[in-house]
Amino acid sequence: MKRTIGIKSIMAVGMGTSIVLWVSSKPNRIKVENTLREWKRKVKPSAIDNCESLPVEKGGNPHPYDLEDNNMVSEGAMYSVKFYNEKKQ
Repeated sequence: MKRTIGIKSIMAVGMGTSIVLWVSSKPNRIKVENTLREWKRKVKPSAIDNCESLPVEKGGNPHPYDLEDNNMVSEGAMYSVKFYNEKKQ
């Protein structure tokens, strides 16, 4: 009985070997990881990607003349200071 190796199996082994050699270097591995991450985001987007309220326009920088927002920020700051003082004493 004569055994022959098919051309498809030889090509599969060659492609597998070349992929392993290519991914063995760190920059190429990072490229592959980023590409796979992008494909995953396209196939199954996360909740943050679907959220239309992001990015927040005024986050962390209240306008000086927006009194309601400034009041909310000052109340939040006082809460954390009060909490810190209670824990220290």
